[in-house]
Amino acid sequence: MARKKTGAAGGTPATVALEKAGVPFTVHAYEHDPASGLSYGDEAAAALGTSPERVFKTLVAEVDGTLTVAVVPVAGSLDLKALAAAAGGKRAAMADPAAAERSTGYVLGGISPLGQRKALPTVLDSSALAFATVFVSAGKRGLEVELAPADLRTLTSATAAPIARA
Repeated sequence: MARKKTGAAGGTPATVALEKAGVPFTVHAYEHDPASGLSYGDEAAAALGTSPERVFKTLVAEVDGTLTVAVVPVAGSLDLKALAAAAGGKRAAMADPAAAERSTGYVLGGISPLGQRKALPTVLDSSALAFATVFVSAGKRGLEVELAPADLRTLTSATAAPIARA
């Protein structure tokens, strides 16, 4: 997959990081509708016409006091106990939204696992590895990037583990 854009898209720290790494990816833009009533991930899956199992949300949690990124399918939810175990900790809780935004440099609903202001430990749900490509936020609401899960794992130095539940 070559570097491609679908729709209007400006560069974000996530796409800049992908370009710098020379990783093949495709940017998909869609019109974010704040009144849709859907979660950001469900809205992205519907707008892209793809399965919610292939669209991944980026969540920031605290594992034993350390901010940690969890990348899970929008079709499921994060299992905090599984995240703690995968990150080598004992306890996990969702991070304060303001702390997540400060640390990543992104706003909620647009947090990307790529190009974050501060590299955080990252855990990718192992279900991603079953797909040729997956979608994650490209760094702003209404903008997704499609890439191979192996590239996502490499660029984020992620551990792959079953951290999502249906």
